[in-house]
Amino acid sequence: MKCPICRKEADTAGEFYPFCSERCKIIDLGNWASEKYVISTPVQADEEEPEPNV
Repeated sequence: MKCPICRKEADTAGEFYPFCSERCKIIDLGNWASEKYVISTPVQADEEEPEPNV
């Protein structure tokens, strides 16, 4: 499998999998923190379940 950041081969048994190194892992974390990555549509429940009467 290739590292999603630098595209080098990543060892599936490696400490930083799916990344090839700690550097790539930190870059990915920074991308999330700076909102470079976003989830395009909000998660919505299919139906709201009524609360049980207790």
